[in-house]
Amino acid sequence: MSSRHLLLINGLTSSPPVMTDRDDFGFDVDDDRDIDVDLSMFANGSTVTWRELLAETTEVLVDRNHARWMCEVASGYDGAEFTAELDEPAAHAMVVHLDAMIARRQAGEPLQYVLGRWQFRRLDLMIDQRVLIPRPETEWVCEIALGLSRAMLESARGEPLQIVDLGTGSGAIGLSFAAELPCGSCTVWLADVSPDAIAVASANLVGVGPGAPMVRIVQGSWFDALPADLRGSLDLVVANPPYIADNDPQVHDDVDRWEPHLALFSGDDGLRDTRAITVGAFQWLRPGGCLVLEIGATQGGAVAALLGDAGLTGVEIRPDLTGRDRIAIAHR
Repeated sequence: MSSRHLLLINGLTSSPPVMTDRDDFGFDVDDDRDIDVDLSMFANGSTVTWRELLAETTEVLVDRNHARWMCEVASGYDGAEFTAELDEPAAHAMVVHLDAMIARRQAGEPLQYVLGRWQFRRLDLMIDQRVLIPRPETEWVCEIALGLSRAMLESARGEPLQIVDLGTGSGAIGLSFAAELPCGSCTVWLADVSPDAIAVASANLVGVGPGAPMVRIVQGSWFDALPADLRGSLDLVVANPPYIADNDPQVHDDVDRWEPHLALFSGDDGLRDTRAITVGAFQWLRPGGCLVLEIGATQGGAVAALLGDAGLTGVEIRPDLTGRDRIAIAHR
């Protein structure tokens, strides 16, 4: 997949998809440049403004956007508020926080984890090493699933839709449904086997706003996390399961080092979890219900076969914004 650069969206960015080579990451992986700038000198009784800190941080990171986002996080101000504070002195604790973030970034930690937050569609999500970094391809998966849900609402039977986000991680997909669909139009189930992911998704629920009461968060493995009485009644299931093969030699060291393996790797062929979901979908979807999956860029044919073998119909494999297979859709 071709390399992507960070795209500024409302002061934050959307990051690239889960990939297995260096060029697929939208943040720059540290190269051999030796940077050793100590910002702690600003905290030794001197007064330093945010404008000075921003300039110094930009020099260290060699990226003004990244520097500004770190300064915004350290200051507690975003966007226009931060701009208004540029000539104000920074508190000692804020400088220390900024210095620590710079050190983490220089050590190779992904920018998203350093910031502790990342934008996904309309949501400003809390992000850390317990969950995957949200990717632009997943936003596209979410967009397609939202379109399907809106079409269902137009022909609704008068009852709220039952929507499930399997392997929710940070909650990005499921919480987007709650944030963007009309209040009361659906119940959104966020499921994950990882207690760490459940904790992050629960924390992110706060940012959903009026749609938060539509959300239910449950822990367990795929469909096993759901109440048994939902079997055969789900309108829409969306999942971004792990889809990298175990021991894939092309997995970049930074992916392997920083992101949770439980959310990345899926058996010898990368399809273990996709198989489990496709088999379960036939049992849990209502007749006419829909399954939307994010898949690996080389898995379109194999996933289409799995969906057909599971008894699902209307199978489609759609590309991502770079033209590579990324989304599988099927109906019961």
